Amino acid sequence: MIFTAALALFLQTDGGAGSGAAPSQGFGALAEMMSNMGPVAIFVLAVLLLASFYSWTVILGKMSTFRKATAQSKKFVRAFRKATRLQEIAALTGDYSASPLAQVFEDVYETYKRQTGGSGPPKNLTPLERTAQTAASTAITALERRMTWLATIGATAPFVGLFGTVMGVVDAFHGLGTAGAATLRAVAPGISEALITTAAGLFVAVPAVVAYNQFSARIRIFASATDDFCRELLNSLEEMPQRTQTPPREQAEMPLEAERSLYK
Repeated sequence: MIFTAALALFLQTDGGAGSGAAPSQGFGALAEMMSNMGPVAIFVLAVLLLASFYSWTVILGKMSTFRKATAQSKKFVRAFRKATRLQEIAALTGDYSASPLAQVFEDVYETYKRQTGGSGPPKNLTPLERTAQTAASTAITALERRMTWLATIGATAPFVGLFGTVMGVVDAFHGLGTAGAATLRAVAPGISEALITTAAGLFVAVPAVVAYNQFSARIRIFASATDDFCRELLNSLEEMPQRTQTPPREQAEMPLEAERSLYK
């Protein structure tokens, strides 16, 4: 782990500056400290190790999910704006399953088919608006899944490490009282436990907090883009009666809407 390597480097530098000790002695001293740890410190490190493993699993999974969602959303919105029939877009939604925009369109299209049978202008836009809002909320909630674990780990890991710190200090004072003299040998085991558990808590918490903040910003962007797409989709459905009354020649001359910066 990174914090153990850093502590070993510190020990190596401190010992090698005066006596020219070999690098292996620093790591040997660290290994000796780890082997002399009490059960409380070992339990704290085990909890932090599990928390670190789970947080990195969530982080890597979210990175992959957001990358796919961004790429597929860009492709889907281009296909949506190029298509001339809703049936054409509905046939492509399976290829963009990771995109929240495709999920919204699929739910709205199902409601539209129940109203019209799959063709013609919608009879009532209110159910379509409600379906779009529900689908957008569901898609964003899916992106937020397991985010609370990152927040929890980032908030609690330093306190778990602090618990190990306190117990290490208690062990140091206990060793001092047992020895009956203020010597470094009496307090060194407890102090080493305190330092290692403190560093371990920070090592687990910092990546979780950074990832949570970055992912929260990405989710806000997805939510904004999904809301914009809902309005664009509903506007397209609302304009269907006007498009059916517009002559084909005029429809061909109508300018295409420019792509929005959110999807670029």
